[in-house]
Amino acid sequence: MIRIDKKLLLKDNGTTQQAKEISLLPATQLKTILGSLSWKILTLLSQKEMYPLEIAKQLGMHEQKIYYHIRKLAKANAITITREEKKKGATARYYRTTYQAFGTEFPTGYHPLQNPYTIDLNNTLQSFFKEFIHNGTFDGKIIVGSPQPHGPFKTSARDGHYAAHLALFLGQFAHLPQEFAVKLDVDVKVEKEEKNNLILVGGPGTNFLMQEINEHLPIKFNMQSSQQGFLFGGLSSKKTGQTYTSDVTGLVAKIKNPWDPTKRIIVLAGNKAVGTKACVIALTNLWKKTLENYQGQDTFATVIVGFDLDGDGKVDSIEVRE
Repeated sequence: MIRIDKKLLLKDNGTTQQAKEISLLPATQLKTILGSLSWKILTLLSQKEMYPLEIAKQLGMHEQKIYYHIRKLAKANAITITREEKKKGATARYYRTTYQAFGTEFPTGYHPLQNPYTIDLNNTLQSFFKEFIHNGTFDGKIIVGSPQPHGPFKTSARDGHYAAHLALFLGQFAHLPQEFAVKLDVDVKVEKEEKNNLILVGGPGTNFLMQEINEHLPIKFNMQSSQQGFLFGGLSSKKTGQTYTSDVTGLVAKIKNPWDPTKRIIVLAGNKAVGTKACVIALTNLWKKTLENYQGQDTFATVIVGFDLDGDGKVDSIEVRE
């Protein structure tokens, strides 16, 4: 029996990538399967299993001639017996191609494929998340607001599910960590967890941890004390002096973690849940526009405004204000 090396044959049709095993034959053995009749037999057997008499009838050939080529193909390991069946007192052996592709190759011409989990610092998006990926695995926690009333605003978060869209997006260049990566803000009380790389989803009205890091942000959420506890007054920028109070406005930011400067915090937070959605869309679907001014700096912040372009009542586009 001829030993055949196996490799993967890759196919990219522009939208999906597909693969199948290919058998690599020595050039001398490739001749065995490239004969006109042998190739007709292989073509039939690549579609379904058949026995020699059945092949002979379909090709209009003498059975003995088919048997001769079947023996050669089996010796070259191009076909294999899949099952046996009794027919009119004789044993019919069914054959099928061993692989769905055969070929030979020259030893040169290989080039490395890019590892999708390798950080490319020249890629702005991957650079933005570089501290959050260690050896190809997501290294951090995604913090969302609790759906139960909590915090000084006694609010219930309605934007935590946006973390699912973000996590799917991160999966294109990071493996899943062993520990559960998503936590509720009310559960992040332990110092160890606060010293992680953190992605905070939701504004200070719904995400308790956002209230704690708000003072460290270059663009802050207005939170003023009142007899009722707190008044929430939108986003305020020191750089431009602008105040943004629209529900569809939010903040995409990246800063050093104040509890551990070796770690980073990414913020996706809106004045309301719809503003948080605009920020998630900005960093996933429209990151080139969102990170246009990001150049690897330790402190980065930009104001995002969401828009409903198709008129269905849902945010589907964004504008970067600063």
